[in-house]
Amino acid sequence: MKKMIEVKNVTKKYGSKTALRDINLDIETGKIIGVIAPNGAGKTTLLKLIAGLIYPNSGEVLIDGKTKTVETKKIISYSPDCMMFSDYEKVSGILDFYENFFEDFNRKKAEELLNKIHVEQGERIGMLSKGKKELLQMFLVLSRDARIYILDEPLASVDPANREYLINTILREYKENATVIIATHLVADVENILDDVIILKDQKLFCYESVDKIKEEEGKSLNEYFKSAFRVDIEKV
Repeated sequence: MKKMIEVKNVTKKYGSKTALRDINLDIETGKIIGVIAPNGAGKTTLLKLIAGLIYPNSGEVLIDGKTKTVETKKIISYSPDCMMFSDYEKVSGILDFYENFFEDFNRKKAEELLNKIHVEQGERIGMLSKGKKELLQMFLVLSRDARIYILDEPLASVDPANREYLINTILREYKENATVIIATHLVADVENILDDVIILKDQKLFCYESVDKIKEEEGKSLNEYFKSAFRVDIEKV
């Protein structure tokens, strides 16, 4: 498969604090990749580096073989781990913004997804539950015809019933020529849809492997493997 994302010897610091250290990754197109790690290990930093929102102190990130430019950013659809919109905005205004700002945005698809969770276009963001706010943000991201989808903690505030709906939506809208990267601490909810997993520990790459290979070689689920790998750290807290 073709390399869609290349992270080469990347180190990122915030002042004197190192967020990521000497990270190397080759991420192929046509895969759903999970990024899991304890808090503070660099998940969000890695996603922002790939999305082109921040830049490394050393090393480089290539998107489709190119250094990051306006053109490479156009093929990335990114959702951060916090709400992007003001509570005073209406759903219709946000749909208008996406339609005007992103050439690849499919408004009809977004409207259909929102109708299924009973979100009206005339509603203000502040009137929505926290879970529906998260779903709105995810549906906007997934309604773009991008090559790379980056979802940072998409399930954090979503109740179990809507969590399953969101996961099924990701699978349904997933295209073979696209790459999906999901950062989450809810490993058990997503492990069955992941092809590969990236595990970070102490700001370094701990593991980048096929989920099936981990299950076969370790004889346990990805969630169990993750818990066992970090049990010592958890017990120290």
